Amino acid sequence: MKINFTKMHGLGNDFIVIDCRNIDIPNLPDVMKKLSHRQFGIGFDQALILFNSSIADFKMDIYNADGGRVEMCGNGIRCFAKYIWDRRLSDKDELAVETLAGIIKPRRIAELVQVDMGEPILEGRKIPVDMDGRIVDYKLDIGSEKFFITCVSMGNPHCVIFVDNVDGFDVRKHGPLIENHALFPKRTNIEFVQVLNKKELKMRVWERGSGETPACGTGACASLIAASLKGFSDREAVLHLAGGDLDINWSERDNHVYMTGPAAEVFEGSVNIN
Repeated sequence: MKINFTKMHGLGNDFIVIDCRNIDIPNLPDVMKKLSHRQFGIGFDQALILFNSSIADFKMDIYNADGGRVEMCGNGIRCFAKYIWDRRLSDKDELAVETLAGIIKPRRIAELVQVDMGEPILEGRKIPVDMDGRIVDYKLDIGSEKFFITCVSMGNPHCVIFVDNVDGFDVRKHGPLIENHALFPKRTNIEFVQVLNKKELKMRVWERGSGETPACGTGACASLIAASLKGFSDREAVLHLAGGDLDINWSERDNHVYMTGPAAEVFEGSVNIN
């Protein structure tokens, strides 16, 4: 079976988009895991699968590089929206996209895409974290290390940790240990954040099921929320990620988080799957 795909990226966080409105790919999680391999497959952080929706304009399923299905991806939905607009699948400037995290609404703003990410979830068990109430500055022991964590869900779980020097921090050592800690029943994404000032944060991310990536949109949103809760930043700030910048605004008007950033198409291709 041959399938067509489009390679895209949002600030270096890379994806393939596959239109499955009229095709059925058997064993989809296993196929996506195989195709994600950067030496023996196409190579990507996540696969974005386009389906028809009965409750929105389109439906987006997301698979991590390990084949696991996840709720939401901020960089991914910007790429997903650009794919739809570039192919004239919709002439709407604001789309309604069905995801496991609910209906997400990306909107065109010149060459950028702004996404209404909805309201953050701060109740521990709903994130999910195996704790009640808000989790702000909770001390987490990992071996001989101690981390003070703040947890947020943007439709997917995030654990935010503030550090003095994010460039020198060993993300690849600590990321997988925290991701798989028993406190997180569905594992978690981890953001390591350095506060530059009230308007700027610098972030590295360890993504659940994918490892360290150049950018994470939901992670940038979670980091801004955590920084605001701790008084480190205003409710709107620029997040500097390895792949580029995102503008994040936690609106006082409606409590929604708005993420604005770029999306880019790299190439189209086809691949045979067994």
